Amino acid sequence: MKVSEFMTNDVVSVEIPGNRDDVLKILKRTGISGVPVLKKNKLVGIITRKDLLRKAEESQLGLLMTPDPVTIGPDASIREAASLMIRESVRRLPVVEDGRLVGLISVADLVAALAQLKIKDEIKDAYISQTFAIWEETPLPLVGRIMEISGFEAIPVLDEESTLQGIISERDLIRHSSIEDMVEVSDFSNGTDDDEWTWESIRDMHTISYGISKVQLPNRPVKTAMVKNVISVPLNAEVSECALKMKRARVDQLPVVNGDRKLVAMLFDRELIRALCRDNP
Repeated sequence: MKVSEFMTNDVVSVEIPGNRDDVLKILKRTGISGVPVLKKNKLVGIITRKDLLRKAEESQLGLLMTPDPVTIGPDASIREAASLMIRESVRRLPVVEDGRLVGLISVADLVAALAQLKIKDEIKDAYISQTFAIWEETPLPLVGRIMEISGFEAIPVLDEESTLQGIISERDLIRHSSIEDMVEVSDFSNGTDDDEWTWESIRDMHTISYGISKVQLPNRPVKTAMVKNVISVPLNAEVSECALKMKRARVDQLPVVNGDRKLVAMLFDRELIRALCRDNP
């Protein structure tokens, strides 16, 4: 099974120099998690949802993007693609042939391949991840910060009775984000005559103001932005069964529940594609 069989051929991309706001619009409109960056039709980088959320005040695509992304060829196997994504901790690989971008293969594309393979390994054996949850009243800006610190792209949301109410993901944060313009003020009034680092031209000024724009999350509870119709799976669910559920629901993760329907773990697509690297019958 080759990369060319599962990759996206019609790739949405952006050019530099370009506008961060355009990237945000693309991610909101399409729901994709990242776009390749081109310069004079040559691949030079990748910009992801994570980049926009972590570098909220940066607007230059050249500084937002991850330069020189890892690539793969169209004739490579999906096993090679999965191994490369796992090793490099990336969710997508630009597909390049003769120096030209011809496609993009993502974790979601590999999940679609898994759904066809009928792998019967139970997820409890090697694929589930420990997780934590947040309260449904947690403000969205705090949720964004928690995701940044934890490295999780999605977090379960519980009510006061510890009942699973939803899932919040980076995709949901981007969907509810906006670009806000504001004025920052820096105070230069503390300089002294003995301060050799004070600029002579501004040392007598009290403040300097400058305009910035940043990606902003509204100060609303997470329950207003989370996905509420959550699909969960039991610990004995099979790999390809879970892949099919992810594909049909177009989600990157599934909560794992025990016999009492209580949340015990999470199944992330980035862990599920490890099945492609194993020797399965």
